Amino acid sequence: MHTRSCNTRSCNGSFGHLRSPHPLSQDVGDRSLQFALSILHAARRRSQTSSRRYLELRAIVADCLQELVLTTNGTLLWKYAHALRSAGVQRLNVSLDSLRPETFSSLARGGNLESALDGIAAAEQAGFPSVKINTVVIRGMNDDELLDFAAMTLRTPRQIRFIEYMPTTTAPDWSSAYVSGDEILRRLREVYELEAIPSAKSAGPAAVYRIPGAMGTIGVITPISNHFCASSNRIRVTASGVIKGCLFESGGVSLRPYLNRSDDELRDVLLQVLRAKPNRHHLTDNTTQIAPFAMSQIGG
Repeated sequence: MHTRSCNTRSCNGSFGHLRSPHPLSQDVGDRSLQFALSILHAARRRSQTSSRRYLELRAIVADCLQELVLTTNGTLLWKYAHALRSAGVQRLNVSLDSLRPETFSSLARGGNLESALDGIAAAEQAGFPSVKINTVVIRGMNDDELLDFAAMTLRTPRQIRFIEYMPTTTAPDWSSAYVSGDEILRRLREVYELEAIPSAKSAGPAAVYRIPGAMGTIGVITPISNHFCASSNRIRVTASGVIKGCLFESGGVSLRPYLNRSDDELRDVLLQVLRAKPNRHHLTDNTTQIAPFAMSQIGG
């Protein structure tokens, strides 16, 4: 679930700045989470959340979820890492697209690199195991930092995940920013030997590798060159209350009319979305038109 409280506006999927229309109130967001947890209790699926406010529901979470994972830009982790760990969060995903201050600020549309790095260090001190760092690789912006990110795994147990760039606008030249998973691996192998290792369930769609002797791992996620939609177990709830079975779904179902209804009615809506999840996206089809959106509207 994504909230309106995000303090950056990442452009790693688009070069525009779009705000979420008519965001849900926090109380309504709490109701949405309670609804989701009731579904998860039956389905025994793992979930993610992106707002510290929702940690107040940790008693429900402990009873319902197999695993609680929080995705964050990391800039406030220096302040909240210990509280999050105490509240029951088990793992952290940190979106970090550059190790250069200027590039970081440009891609995140704000934020401070030093705060993000301090946050990751604070998370490790708080006892979070193997913090996962998600890096969208964009040609001409941060693709020359592949080796710098890979080097982080030599001395820390961090899990670096390189993700192929996915367009979120109809910009005709989006492919010029795209770096394939094969190219990412080729460029890493020019310097490092990479050993393929079995992927843990928590690795999701990543193909995982380790530099011999390294403490951490390197993963490559290929949503463009290797479709994994059919095996995706993710759904998203936007800040405006729209539930989407796929990031690139043009529509979605608004939860607003159902938030004051019974859990059974809400459950039926969620099952409807799950059953309609597509087997693939059509980003590379020349005839496909993408309705413009920003990741700050939907959450990643």
